[in-house]
Amino acid sequence: MWQEMLQRLPHKCLVFFLFFLADNGTINVLPAGRHEFPFTFQLPENLVTSFEGKHGCVRYWVKAKLHRPWSTVKKAKKEFTVIEPIDINTPDLLAPQAGTKEKIAHAWYCNLGQVSVTAKIDRKGYTPGEVIPIFAEIDNCTSRTITPKAAIIQSQTFIARGTLKQKKSVVATLNGDAVPAGKRETWHGRALKIPPLGPSIIQCRIIRVEYVLKVCVEIPGSSKLLLELPLVIGTIPLHPFGSRTSSVGSQYSVNLDWRYMTAPEQPEPPPEYSSIVSEEEVQNRLAPPRHASMGCILEGPFYAYIQEFRNRPPPLYSEVDPNPPTPDIRPRCMTC
Repeated sequence: MWQEMLQRLPHKCLVFFLFFLADNGTINVLPAGRHEFPFTFQLPENLVTSFEGKHGCVRYWVKAKLHRPWSTVKKAKKEFTVIEPIDINTPDLLAPQAGTKEKIAHAWYCNLGQVSVTAKIDRKGYTPGEVIPIFAEIDNCTSRTITPKAAIIQSQTFIARGTLKQKKSVVATLNGDAVPAGKRETWHGRALKIPPLGPSIIQCRIIRVEYVLKVCVEIPGSSKLLLELPLVIGTIPLHPFGSRTSSVGSQYSVNLDWRYMTAPEQPEPPPEYSSIVSEEEVQNRLAPPRHASMGCILEGPFYAYIQEFRNRPPPLYSEVDPNPPTPDIRPRCMTC
């Protein structure tokens, strides 16, 4: 930082010597030239994530001052970014989220019928770039065609001097198929990908950034049916081999257990041929075939009988080639 400030000094203000105050109070004279003073700061553990919003922001920077005799103080400022660690591998953020909403649709004074929606997701915490599988059921008991949709909503809340301001924005959407009158639509894990987003800010007293998954059902001529499920956008992704709570996808006959199975470190060798085929069967297969009309054993090399040659036992399993090729042997032509 001091090196950067010295480089920013104008040419007419070149420093020929500096007085450096040591920790013990003594004054050291620095000769002309470039001098570097490394330093570090320990950041507190409860810092909020850097954020830029419409009505407020969270910023961090480092300031340095250079006091020079008979001259103004030289200042330098450098901004840096802070990311609050939010681990989604916690029981609270791994818990499934579910909800149900229903309403009687009205158009003026006409009763159109009842609409209901049930939605579930396998956990509460996600990280940017992940895909949220949505399991939902939409029942349309009205006389009109309805359209289900899903979206991720970001809510920014600013609190200052007793005044609260809020800004909501849609960051990702998913459109479903139209549901005719009297029909039911089922989502078996519809995928909604999370775009690059800033993490949730929950612990700050004056600025909060929260996310929800909103399932919306549009009813022509009536108000929408809305269902919201809470979301937390974290910074530490889900451990691929960690323990997980039971997924709600299993309730919809969707088997996702294969995602959590670990592969063996080394491949297992196949079973030996002798453990499957007995020695007697091997001898019978290796015996030369008999001619049907002559009743005698055919003579000649065994590989001439192509039909029987295919039943020869495979070689023993080995991870090392027992006959590695040597570079000094010239490859032979297959027709020779």
